Amino acid sequence: MSLALSRARSVGVDPFFRITREVRCDVHLVSTTSDEFFAREHPFAHFDEPVVDLAFIDGMHLSEFVLRDFINTERFCSPGSVVVFDDVLPRSVEEAGRGREGRARHGAWAGDVFKALQSVRSLRPDLVVLEVDTFPTGVAVVLAPDSGNRILERAYDELVQDYVVQDPQALPGDVMRRSRAIRGEDLLGSGIWSAIRAARGRTGETGRESIRAACARAGLTADSRAGGPHA
Repeated sequence: MSLALSRARSVGVDPFFRITREVRCDVHLVSTTSDEFFAREHPFAHFDEPVVDLAFIDGMHLSEFVLRDFINTERFCSPGSVVVFDDVLPRSVEEAGRGREGRARHGAWAGDVFKALQSVRSLRPDLVVLEVDTFPTGVAVVLAPDSGNRILERAYDELVQDYVVQDPQALPGDVMRRSRAIRGEDLLGSGIWSAIRAARGRTGETGRESIRAACARAGLTADSRAGGPHA
């Protein structure tokens, strides 16, 4: 579905593609795992420059895979890049399970992606991490990435030891209640996008700081509900 919305040059990575809608963009489809994709010498050779403006991470629904995808993606980001995590707000312990059993009973499966987002928020306070109240299992928008930062990469093995535990998962109340989540229309209607566009292709801290400042002016912070989630 995400590729069907694209009108820009795009890259899609999935070992098991199933295209059911018309795709109307210049797209390079790569039928492989994300690890194999990022192991290539020039994974984003389809682009004029190896820089990702918008990345949508939606894969295995397991925290260790999602965090690894973010680590690898950030290396190809500029300060104005936007990274979106899918399935970060499971509505129940069943939806948050590492196994797929909850999906059969409840119709949606978020997995434990929320753990990866917690690690990003905790270890990378330089990033702007915004949870968004989308149906059914939420997304997170991560702004002001730093292609040179290796904090998450160095912490990865230790983090994964805590991620991989038996179900049921301990689901934090703020995740299930969506107490941090903002409305999608508040995010899209905010005044931050001009700062993001201006920071694209730039290097250094100046562009990242301008994005953080724009988010602060718009009231978009990790703990601001910007009007609160919808019912």
